[in-house]
Amino acid sequence: MIIVPIKEGENIERALKRFKRKFEKTGAIRELRARKNFEKPSVTRRMQKEKAIYVKHLQLMDEQ
Repeated sequence: MIIVPIKEGENIERALKRFKRKFEKTGAIRELRARKNFEKPSVTRRMQKEKAIYVKHLQLMDEQ
């Protein structure tokens, strides 16, 4: 559970912004979206490898 103490005289929008930041750091939404559809571990690894190759290619193109 996320607790955001509100300081005296603090604007509610500012406290809400802190809450949203804390909530985003927990990664709850990202995890929910990942669990929505099961993905086999082999597919996950393959996608990670493809992304790594793509990023490496971009870095090499940047150097040239």
